[in-house]
Amino acid sequence: MNNDREFLGTEPVGKLLFKLAIPTVAAQIVNMLYNIVDRIYIGHMPGDGKLALTGVGVCLPIIMIVSAFAALVSSGGAPRASIFIGQGDKDTAEKTMGSCLALQVIVSIVLTVILLLFGRPLLMAFGASENTIDYAVAYMNVYAIGTIFVQITLGMNAFITAQGFATVSMLTVLIGAVLNIVLDPIFIFVCKMGVSGAALATIISQGVSCVWVLVFLAGKKTSLKLKKETLRIAGKYVLPCMALGLAPFIMQASESVIAVCFNASLQRYGGDMAVAAMTILTSVTQFAALPVQGVAQGAQPISSYNYGAGNKERVKKTFFILLTVSLSYTIILWCLVMLFPQMFALMFTDNAALVEFAAKALRIYYFGMGIFGIQMACQMTFISLGNAKASIIVAVVRKFVLLIPLIYIMPALIADKTIGVYLAEPIADTLAVTFTGILFIFEFRKALRGMDNSMRQLEA
Repeated sequence: MNNDREFLGTEPVGKLLFKLAIPTVAAQIVNMLYNIVDRIYIGHMPGDGKLALTGVGVCLPIIMIVSAFAALVSSGGAPRASIFIGQGDKDTAEKTMGSCLALQVIVSIVLTVILLLFGRPLLMAFGASENTIDYAVAYMNVYAIGTIFVQITLGMNAFITAQGFATVSMLTVLIGAVLNIVLDPIFIFVCKMGVSGAALATIISQGVSCVWVLVFLAGKKTSLKLKKETLRIAGKYVLPCMALGLAPFIMQASESVIAVCFNASLQRYGGDMAVAAMTILTSVTQFAALPVQGVAQGAQPISSYNYGAGNKERVKKTFFILLTVSLSYTIILWCLVMLFPQMFALMFTDNAALVEFAAKALRIYYFGMGIFGIQMACQMTFISLGNAKASIIVAVVRKFVLLIPLIYIMPALIADKTIGVYLAEPIADTLAVTFTGILFIFEFRKALRGMDNSMRQLEA
């Protein structure tokens, strides 16, 4: 069959990655604004901005879980679709995409019911206090209604990126982000809806993005088309996608578990001030993670396509360019955080005491961030090559073997127990990057040897 994605295997890798990464990085930067703009507006609400910011911060673990379920399906489905395209099997790629969409709709309905029925006890368990629970519930009750929009937008946009339509993928995020930024101050301040207004702006924006994604994937320009006959859950298509997507799911869902652990420990040792600072820290984390994820998403269709096509040299070159760009970015951002922590804190609050506390916490929490680009590049390459086992291992080691135990161990070793909680992050990052780098060397070489063997069998 004629493969209309052949440019993924022929254009110069550096030029191609630049072309695909620029829109995805732009999309992730806009997505970063999308995610943090609520917190910026809420943190500057007159009078109760600090408590409202803390309450919305407690919602973040639940929002991470919703995003994690989108990743469970799409982060495995999109690379598998790219591999099938590389193999010239468009029919299987379309059936994979259709099955993933059907599963995401079912997951969305289940999540919405759970959040509406059990939102308040979940938020209390996740670190809300009597001072902040009302803000958290007000935000979450509205956000829960838009769960299906979040699921489909995040999940199906990955299939647009996987086909090499990076600009269209960027527009998905851009449309929602711009709308959210416009609606936020209207609902929060003009309509005086407070945190409920912020949540309403978010779900309306995601709803518009959701329509955009579905219209494109059902239209004429897409290579993989959504069809009625493929919109059913077929185990032989979705189960391999979920196996490959398990690592991103663990990464994101574990972020939720970790946020709960951090919030509970910080509430115990430092009270609402420490939890409010953690909201700022997790927001700044997106400055590090999302642009690097954008570069990795630009690299994913190149790696997956050429892995499916058996082009070893292009797979190698794509990884090394991804590694160089990712590591350079995290080192630059590390320098900025170390030099100007107050600048990042002031984005989210004008409370002088909170700015001072958060600035000190930022330097501690992000001390190991400079080398984290290595972790991101290796993790995303595992996924691009369909190596579910290795991607799950590195996700589990970093979060469950290292970080969560350290959140409870470090306060027992440090006199300032709140600082001890924050120290868990840089120690875990350093150990995790070392482990991931060693594992990647072995697994990447193994994947390349497997490509050589496959090509020899085809030539025989």
